[in-house]
Amino acid sequence: MARTQTVRLADVAALAGVSVGTASKALNGTGQLRDETRSRVHEAAGRLGFRSNPLARGLVSGRTFTVGLITTDSFGRFSIPVMLGAEDALGEGEIAVVLCDSRDDLIREQHYVRTLLGRQVDGIIVTGRRTEQRAPLSPVPGVPVVYAFTPSADPSDCSVVADDVGGTRFAVDHLLDLGRTRVAVVTGPAHHRAAVVRAEAVTDRLAEAGLQPAAPTRFGEWSEAWGRQAAAALLRAGTHVDAVVCGSDQVARGVTDGLRDADRSVPDDVAVVGFDNWEVIAAASRPPLTSVDLRLQALGQQAARLLLDSIGGRPAPGVHPVASRLVVRASTQPG
Repeated sequence: MARTQTVRLADVAALAGVSVGTASKALNGTGQLRDETRSRVHEAAGRLGFRSNPLARGLVSGRTFTVGLITTDSFGRFSIPVMLGAEDALGEGEIAVVLCDSRDDLIREQHYVRTLLGRQVDGIIVTGRRTEQRAPLSPVPGVPVVYAFTPSADPSDCSVVADDVGGTRFAVDHLLDLGRTRVAVVTGPAHHRAAVVRAEAVTDRLAEAGLQPAAPTRFGEWSEAWGRQAAAALLRAGTHVDAVVCGSDQVARGVTDGLRDADRSVPDDVAVVGFDNWEVIAAASRPPLTSVDLRLQALGQQAARLLLDSIGGRPAPGVHPVASRLVVRASTQPG
């Protein structure tokens, strides 16, 4: 039986039309290469059936090609999309992700940091379910750390965050374009940064348009029940409202239910915008919700890319926002 010939990195480089060094960087996710070059190298590797040897690469480079991801979000609503995005970016360099759930327990988190350092991970991504700043990890000398969604309180750290303000402005601009001028805000707890920032962004954008909110911001819970209560309270107060911006999709679905219970049509009488673009909530609402998408998967990808840059000796300290987008559905603009 003929012996199968081993495909070498040089074979991949030759097929892709690049140097062996460039092929190595493309497959390892390192170096400053054009996306087209990386894609060409990966395509060549796939055609040839090339499989790199992580152990051999590690011995040569001094790396383990593993990255730790520590989260405080046990529910996974925010951390799972971030993790999926990070895995997409890291997987191109055949880097494995070790997930650690600290459950908001500092002692557990410190244990995971020690465990990851013991495994000699190349870097760590830290994420969570809140947008408030958090204390930096306990010292991790020589190991790059990037904070995703939940930023570090240390400005010298690298943090990747969602653009709450920009996303809110998209929502208000959309309502203004539809001719809505009596806009109210219903959101989550007043001690949550996300609730406050989003509410203030609505007020600021309305002021730029020469308008004021139709009613004081109603802070409450991140729940459908609170959304129904807030909608009923707005109507009982006799407030003339033609649009409501909500701090989350759960709140927004409650608001639409409350308006429907009071025989108010959404969006004919009142347009409703949610936040987070949580598909299981937004698409199943009656009617489906227009919502601000924080693009958490893209946020995870950006965090992973910045971590790879830092591993490669090119750290990028500071806060790096990822632009949000507005997904328009029938709660503001019937199809």
